[in-house]
Amino acid sequence: MACDADLLSQIGNTPLIELTNLDTAPCRLFVKLESRNPSGSIKDRAALSMVRAAEREGLLRPGGHLVEATAGNTGLALALLAAHRGYRLTLVIPDRAGLDKVAHLRAMGADVVLARSDVPRRHPEHYRNVAARVATETGAHFIDQFNNPANPAAHEDGTGPELWEQLGGQVDAVVAGAGSGGTITGLARFFARRSPATEMVLADPRGSVLADYVRTGRVGEVGSWLVEGIGGDCVPLISDFSRVTQAYSISDRESFATARLVLRTEGLLVGSSSGTLLAAALRYCREQTEPKRVATLVCDSGNRHLSRLHDETWLADQGLLQRNEYGDLRDLISRRHDEGAAITVRPDDTLSTAYNRMRVHDVSQVPVVVGEGCIGLLDESDVLIALNEGKFGFDMPVRDAMTRKIETVPLETAPERLLPLFDRGWVAIVVDGERFLGLVTRMDLLNHLRRKLAA
Repeated sequence: MACDADLLSQIGNTPLIELTNLDTAPCRLFVKLESRNPSGSIKDRAALSMVRAAEREGLLRPGGHLVEATAGNTGLALALLAAHRGYRLTLVIPDRAGLDKVAHLRAMGADVVLARSDVPRRHPEHYRNVAARVATETGAHFIDQFNNPANPAAHEDGTGPELWEQLGGQVDAVVAGAGSGGTITGLARFFARRSPATEMVLADPRGSVLADYVRTGRVGEVGSWLVEGIGGDCVPLISDFSRVTQAYSISDRESFATARLVLRTEGLLVGSSSGTLLAAALRYCREQTEPKRVATLVCDSGNRHLSRLHDETWLADQGLLQRNEYGDLRDLISRRHDEGAAITVRPDDTLSTAYNRMRVHDVSQVPVVVGEGCIGLLDESDVLIALNEGKFGFDMPVRDAMTRKIETVPLETAPERLLPLFDRGWVAIVVDGERFLGLVTRMDLLNHLRRKLAA
């Protein structure tokens, strides 16, 4: 049978499922799988709506140039549209965005400009201001999702009616996040007309100003958060929170833990913003005293968050994963050898093997181990020196290039006693007697001190 549907026609009409393996108290919790959109996120809806509006209004012509400020998913959706419509695309992204998303965007042909994420909205180097400037300087069309009325229209005309139909007109509450504000605004407008009794609930990362704004009507002081795609340092102009009756501030720890829990219990690989929405939805459900039908969204797939959300070493470094605490240097080691997490080589491995392990795991040195002991260290400089001498190639054994002069420290050593070692350009090789436990670097010590200050 012939099929004349193109990829863009598959945007929307995403499936809805019920989560049955989580504690939802008296409620039933349903999730709309927006990760099933062609580019993998809910942002396909808004991107298509905004591009079509620009085309209708004559702001975007064949072969045109698009510019947008995005934390990632809107950019991926626009990259899909740009490829299909033949547009050039420049995306300005805050530098806290995950490497997975940046690599994905570049692979799709987008020009990526990284901008500062540590400056307030009014600062000229804020990513949204940088995007506006790039559009002006190049004569491109600035999509401007934060001020574009076609953004919430996508959800008022699409997502909301779909939810209503899929739940048979029985929707007691909808939990959504807000980045640009398009999703929750569009959903609120639809339900205001069709079902005014449906509660709108905001899920917001702790540190964002939006939850406090809903609760108090004031914009407070902005903090920081690691969840991508939602939250904000100001209230977007297109957003309308007037129908939001409840707002939850969800910590990074709870967001990431919920996303991981949903993967283990329901088999859904979701992203960090979905973790925030699900955490808020579960809180809402558990606070109810009578049965309700609650809906929320899986905004994107966890495939884009593997190097963060689903990497236990990264989570531990950020203080987002609870680990056993020993009160000694084991608390500082990010990759414990006795737990099988250390990246190591053997003396008879080749430099090629060592180089590949350093590159894949993004480390600059690897301990050389025999049995449970560490007999040396190989770092990037050792590899460079060995290759530069020209006597051997990458088939040279590690033992001929490694540094044998190493300094081990017992696990009872106080962390501050490591500073002289770091000043000499060394790393700490932590041992328990003759048994190698792992490495401690300057960054490991910094992460440890940050976790202590945040506790």
